[in-house]
Amino acid sequence: MSLAPGKTAQLTRRLPGDVTIICETVHKVLLSLLDEPLLLGHLFNVFLPVRLIRRRMNDVLHKSTVLVLNRNWQAIDVKTPAQAFCMMANGNATALDMLGVGDMRPVRWHDWIALPVRDEDYAVRTVRGLVRIPTVLVLARYNKVPRRRPKLSAKGIWERDGGRCQYTGKKLAPNEGNIDHIVPRSRGGITSWENCVLADKRINSLKGNRLPEEVGLQLKKRPQTPRELPVTFFIRNAHNVADWEHFLMPAD
Repeated sequence: MSLAPGKTAQLTRRLPGDVTIICETVHKVLLSLLDEPLLLGHLFNVFLPVRLIRRRMNDVLHKSTVLVLNRNWQAIDVKTPAQAFCMMANGNATALDMLGVGDMRPVRWHDWIALPVRDEDYAVRTVRGLVRIPTVLVLARYNKVPRRRPKLSAKGIWERDGGRCQYTGKKLAPNEGNIDHIVPRSRGGITSWENCVLADKRINSLKGNRLPEEVGLQLKKRPQTPRELPVTFFIRNAHNVADWEHFLMPAD
Protein backbone atom coordinates (compact mmCIF):
# COMPACT_ATOMS: atom_id res chain seq x y z
CA MET A 1 0.00 0.00 0.00
CA SER A 2 1.45 3.38 -0.96
CA LEU A 3 0.96 6.51 1.10
CA ALA A 4 0.45 10.10 0.10
CA PRO A 5 2.60 12.77 1.80
CA GLY A 6 1.30 13.58 5.26
CA LYS A 7 -0.14 10.07 5.72
CA THR A 8 1.21 7.59 8.24
CA ALA A 9 1.93 3.88 8.43
CA GLN A 10 0.42 2.05 11.42
CA LEU A 11 3.47 0.30 12.79
CA THR A 12 2.57 -0.75 16.32
CA ARG A 13 -0.25 -1.51 18.70
CA ARG A 14 -0.50 0.63 21.85
CA LEU A 15 0.86 -1.09 24.93
CA PRO A 16 0.19 -0.18 28.58
CA GLY A 17 2.58 2.50 29.82
CA ASP A 18 5.26 4.41 27.96
CA VAL A 19 8.44 2.45 27.32
CA THR A 20 11.45 4.70 26.83
CA ILE A 21 13.27 4.33 23.51
CA ILE A 22 16.68 2.80 24.11
CA CYS A 23 19.34 5.35 23.25
CA GLU A 24 22.18 4.86 25.70
CA THR A 25 25.51 3.57 24.39
CA VAL A 26 25.36 0.21 26.16
CA HIS A 27 21.96 -0.48 24.67
CA LYS A 28 23.11 0.56 21.19
CA VAL A 29 25.80 -2.12 21.34
CA LEU A 30 23.18 -4.71 22.17
CA LEU A 31 20.82 -3.50 19.46
CA SER A 32 23.55 -3.65 16.82
CA LEU A 33 23.60 -7.41 17.34
CA LEU A 34 19.92 -7.75 16.48
CA ASP A 35 18.53 -8.23 13.00
CA GLU A 36 16.53 -5.42 11.40
CA PRO A 37 12.97 -6.43 12.44
CA LEU A 38 14.00 -6.92 16.06
CA LEU A 39 15.88 -3.62 16.14
CA LEU A 40 12.87 -1.79 14.74
CA GLY A 41 10.76 -3.46 17.38
CA HIS A 42 12.98 -2.09 20.14
CA LEU A 43 13.19 1.37 18.60
CA PHE A 44 9.44 1.69 18.29
CA ASN A 45 8.48 -0.30 21.38
CA VAL A 46 7.04 -3.21 19.41
CA PHE A 47 7.60 -6.18 21.71
CA LEU A 48 6.12 -8.75 19.35
CA PRO A 49 7.36 -11.94 17.68
CA VAL A 50 9.49 -11.27 14.61
CA ARG A 51 6.91 -12.79 12.24
CA LEU A 52 4.26 -10.37 13.53
CA ILE A 53 6.60 -7.40 13.22
CA ARG A 54 7.31 -8.30 9.61
CA ARG A 55 3.61 -8.73 8.87
CA ARG A 56 2.72 -5.34 10.32
CA MET A 57 5.42 -3.37 8.56
CA ASN A 58 3.92 -1.13 5.88
CA ASP A 59 5.36 -1.07 2.37
CA VAL A 60 6.54 2.49 2.97
CA LEU A 61 9.24 1.14 5.29
CA HIS A 62 10.66 -1.19 2.68
CA LYS A 63 10.90 0.97 -0.42
CA SER A 64 14.31 2.37 -1.36
CA THR A 65 13.47 6.01 -0.67
CA VAL A 66 16.46 7.07 1.48
CA LEU A 67 19.61 8.34 -0.24
CA VAL A 68 22.87 7.60 1.60
CA LEU A 69 25.78 10.07 1.48
CA ASN A 70 29.31 9.51 2.70
CA ARG A 71 30.68 11.90 5.33
CA ASN A 72 31.70 14.27 2.50
CA TRP A 73 28.06 14.42 1.37
CA GLN A 74 28.59 12.41 -1.83
CA ALA A 75 25.82 9.98 -2.83
CA ILE A 76 26.95 6.35 -2.60
CA ASP A 77 23.92 4.16 -1.85
CA VAL A 78 20.17 3.83 -1.38
CA LYS A 79 18.42 2.35 1.67
CA THR A 80 14.91 1.69 2.90
CA PRO A 81 13.43 3.70 5.80
CA ALA A 82 13.63 0.56 7.95
CA GLN A 83 17.38 0.33 7.32
CA ALA A 84 17.78 4.08 7.79
CA PHE A 85 16.16 4.03 11.24
CA CYS A 86 18.51 1.24 12.34
CA MET A 87 21.59 3.10 11.05
CA MET A 88 20.54 6.27 12.86
CA ALA A 89 19.76 4.53 16.15
CA ASN A 90 23.13 2.76 16.11
CA GLY A 91 24.95 6.06 15.56
CA ASN A 92 26.17 5.08 12.10
CA ALA A 93 24.40 7.95 10.34
CA THR A 94 22.53 11.20 10.81
CA ALA A 95 19.53 12.32 8.77
CA LEU A 96 19.23 15.60 6.91
CA ASP A 97 16.42 17.87 7.96
CA MET A 98 15.54 19.53 4.65
CA LEU A 99 14.42 23.06 5.50
CA GLY A 100 14.21 24.55 2.02
CA VAL A 101 16.12 24.96 -1.22
CA GLY A 102 19.78 24.43 -0.34
CA ASP A 103 19.01 24.70 3.39
CA MET A 104 19.57 21.47 5.33
CA ARG A 105 21.05 20.32 8.62
CA PRO A 106 22.20 16.93 9.98
CA VAL A 107 20.12 15.62 12.88
CA ARG A 108 20.97 12.74 15.22
CA TRP A 109 18.47 10.04 16.13
CA HIS A 110 17.53 11.40 19.57
CA ASP A 111 16.63 14.79 18.07
CA TRP A 112 15.12 13.32 14.91
CA ILE A 113 12.31 11.51 16.72
CA ALA A 114 11.24 14.85 18.20
CA LEU A 115 10.97 16.69 14.87
CA PRO A 116 7.47 17.76 13.80
CA VAL A 117 5.92 15.97 10.84
CA ARG A 118 5.08 18.40 8.04
CA ASP A 119 2.41 17.99 5.38
CA GLU A 120 4.97 16.93 2.76
CA ASP A 121 6.62 14.31 5.00
CA TYR A 122 6.10 10.57 5.20
CA ALA A 123 5.90 9.23 8.76
CA VAL A 124 5.35 6.12 10.84
CA ARG A 125 3.06 6.02 13.86
CA THR A 126 4.58 4.72 17.09
CA VAL A 127 3.40 4.60 20.69
CA ARG A 128 5.41 7.81 21.19
CA GLY A 129 3.66 9.55 18.30
CA LEU A 130 4.60 10.20 14.67
CA VAL A 131 8.21 9.82 13.55
CA ARG A 132 9.26 11.46 10.30
CA ILE A 133 10.84 9.22 7.65
CA PRO A 134 14.16 10.66 6.42
CA THR A 135 14.95 11.11 2.74
CA VAL A 136 18.74 11.57 3.02
CA LEU A 137 21.30 10.07 5.43
CA VAL A 138 24.91 11.12 6.04
CA LEU A 139 27.28 8.39 7.21
CA ALA A 140 29.24 9.17 10.36
CA ARG A 141 32.60 7.67 9.40
CA TYR A 142 32.75 6.43 5.80
CA ASN A 143 34.27 8.97 3.36
CA LYS A 144 35.00 6.97 0.18
CA VAL A 145 33.12 6.78 -3.12
CA PRO A 146 33.16 3.16 -4.34
CA ARG A 147 33.58 2.51 -8.04
CA ARG A 148 32.11 -0.24 -10.23
CA ARG A 149 31.59 -1.16 -13.85
CA PRO A 150 28.20 -1.08 -15.57
CA LYS A 151 26.50 -4.46 -15.83
CA LEU A 152 26.68 -6.21 -19.19
CA SER A 153 23.15 -5.79 -20.52
CA ALA A 154 21.30 -4.46 -23.54
CA LYS A 155 20.81 -1.15 -21.72
CA GLY A 156 24.51 -1.01 -20.84
CA ILE A 157 25.51 -1.60 -24.46
CA TRP A 158 23.09 1.08 -25.67
CA GLU A 159 24.64 3.56 -23.23
CA ARG A 160 28.23 2.61 -24.07
CA ASP A 161 27.58 2.96 -27.82
CA GLY A 162 25.71 6.24 -27.42
CA GLY A 163 22.56 4.92 -29.08
CA ARG A 164 24.34 4.69 -32.47
CA CYS A 165 24.65 1.77 -34.86
CA GLN A 166 28.26 0.67 -34.66
CA TYR A 167 28.34 -0.21 -38.36
CA THR A 168 26.73 2.89 -39.87
CA GLY A 169 26.97 5.53 -37.14
CA LYS A 170 23.24 6.25 -37.41
CA LYS A 171 21.48 7.51 -34.27
CA LEU A 172 18.81 4.92 -33.48
CA ALA A 173 15.37 5.20 -31.97
CA PRO A 174 14.61 2.57 -29.30
CA ASN A 175 12.66 0.42 -31.78
CA GLU A 176 15.31 0.65 -34.51
CA GLY A 177 18.21 -1.13 -32.86
CA ASN A 178 19.19 -4.37 -31.19
CA ILE A 179 22.32 -6.11 -29.95
CA ASP A 180 24.60 -7.81 -32.48
CA HIS A 181 27.22 -10.45 -31.70
CA ILE A 182 30.19 -9.52 -33.90
CA VAL A 183 31.25 -13.16 -34.00
CA PRO A 184 27.87 -14.94 -34.06
CA ARG A 185 27.10 -17.36 -31.26
CA SER A 186 26.53 -20.07 -33.86
CA ARG A 187 30.21 -19.67 -34.77
CA GLY A 188 31.58 -19.69 -31.25
CA GLY A 189 31.06 -16.04 -30.33
CA ILE A 190 30.43 -15.21 -26.68
CA THR A 191 28.26 -12.63 -24.99
CA SER A 192 30.80 -10.07 -23.79
CA TRP A 193 31.47 -6.34 -23.93
CA GLU A 194 34.11 -6.96 -26.63
CA ASN A 195 31.83 -9.08 -28.84
CA CYS A 196 28.53 -7.18 -28.57
CA VAL A 197 27.55 -3.91 -30.21
CA LEU A 198 24.45 -1.88 -30.91
CA ALA A 199 23.29 -2.29 -34.50
CA ASP A 200 20.48 -1.14 -36.74
CA LYS A 201 17.95 -3.99 -36.92
CA ARG A 202 18.12 -3.96 -40.72
CA ILE A 203 21.90 -4.21 -40.67
CA ASN A 204 21.78 -6.97 -38.09
CA SER A 205 19.27 -8.88 -40.20
CA LEU A 206 21.49 -8.50 -43.27
CA LYS A 207 24.54 -9.72 -41.35
CA GLY A 208 22.77 -12.78 -39.95
CA ASN A 209 25.21 -15.41 -38.70
CA ARG A 210 28.14 -14.10 -40.71
CA LEU A 211 31.16 -12.06 -39.78
CA PRO A 212 31.04 -8.31 -40.58
CA GLU A 213 33.73 -8.57 -43.30
CA GLU A 214 31.80 -11.35 -45.02
CA VAL A 215 28.97 -8.93 -45.81
CA GLY A 216 31.06 -5.80 -46.38
CA LEU A 217 30.50 -4.26 -42.94
CA GLN A 218 33.10 -2.53 -40.81
CA LEU A 219 32.86 -1.41 -37.22
CA LYS A 220 33.25 2.30 -36.57
CA LYS A 221 35.36 1.41 -33.52
CA ARG A 222 36.29 -1.69 -31.60
CA PRO A 223 33.98 -2.29 -28.63
CA GLN A 224 35.57 -2.17 -25.18
CA THR A 225 34.64 -2.94 -21.60
CA PRO A 226 33.42 0.29 -19.97
CA ARG A 227 35.71 1.80 -17.35
CA GLU A 228 34.83 1.80 -13.68
CA LEU A 229 32.71 4.76 -12.58
CA PRO A 230 31.75 6.24 -9.20
CA VAL A 231 28.67 4.48 -7.84
CA THR A 232 26.92 7.87 -7.76
CA PHE A 233 26.63 7.56 -11.54
CA PHE A 234 24.39 4.49 -11.20
CA ILE A 235 21.95 5.78 -8.57
CA ARG A 236 18.52 6.48 -10.03
CA ASN A 237 15.73 8.36 -8.29
CA ALA A 238 13.09 5.72 -9.00
CA HIS A 239 10.57 7.18 -6.54
CA ASN A 240 11.14 10.82 -7.57
CA VAL A 241 12.23 12.00 -4.13
CA ALA A 242 12.78 15.74 -4.58
CA ASP A 243 15.40 15.99 -1.81
CA TRP A 244 17.74 13.65 -3.74
CA GLU A 245 18.23 16.05 -6.63
CA HIS A 246 20.75 18.13 -4.64
CA PHE A 247 23.18 15.19 -4.63
CA LEU A 248 22.66 13.18 -7.84
CA MET A 249 24.25 13.60 -11.25
CA PRO A 250 21.79 14.98 -13.84
CA ALA A 251 20.29 12.24 -16.02
CA ASP A 252 21.23 12.31 -19.70
